Amino acid sequence: MSGQYKTSIPLPQMIKAIFVERKNRFVGLVQVHGQVHPAHVPSSGRMRELLFPGNIVYVTAMPAGKKTDFRILLANYNDTLVSVDSLLPNHIIHQALLSGDLHWFGNNQEIKREVGYGESRIDFYLRGEKTRCLLEVKSVTLVDDGLAKFPDAPSQRGAKHLRELAQAAQEGFRSVVLFVIQRDDAICFSPNQATDPFFTQELYRAKEAGVEIYALSCLVNEKEVAISKEIRVTLKSK
Repeated sequence: MSGQYKTSIPLPQMIKAIFVERKNRFVGLVQVHGQVHPAHVPSSGRMRELLFPGNIVYVTAMPAGKKTDFRILLANYNDTLVSVDSLLPNHIIHQALLSGDLHWFGNNQEIKREVGYGESRIDFYLRGEKTRCLLEVKSVTLVDDGLAKFPDAPSQRGAKHLRELAQAAQEGFRSVVLFVIQRDDAICFSPNQATDPFFTQELYRAKEAGVEIYALSCLVNEKEVAISKEIRVTLKSK
């Protein structure tokens, strides 16, 4: 995969499967070689447009002794592959930070993960020569006619992170929220006002407090997920 960015995360060997149903937030049923198996869903998002009966998904086998036989990694959406692993964006951004692949952050003398601030744990703390930066990464899977949206279900935790980032900005930190769209069909990003007006309001407040907001899309295939390009962030007038 080529482009402005070089960072990618390799995927394990996968099997094509058919999604049967979602039992709860983290367990679904998939059909593999004609047999139905429990599969871990590595995200608490609704993903109704991705995890519905009959849709094609890609799974990897779980080690013996686990509660599920497989783990769902990708889902098909109109011939576009979408990564559904909500942990992957943090991994790929960590790699990009280590390699200096994100132009917003330059060179960092220190990169820490899962740093406590206020009542939250923020994904990254970055220290440069003159700046201290708190960076929160959000996984996005929902794209509607080119518009990436977050969240796809109400997210009190996400809103809390935004309040913490806004407070940090007021205290002299550089504060950033980065939305990672785990697919390549997004043209721009906007908060999901219809699904979570409270999160949307907090995102506006965070921006007014000095929090920087960015979005990246990803190229996804059966071998890897790679950072593709920066996409426009659209905040409609209130």
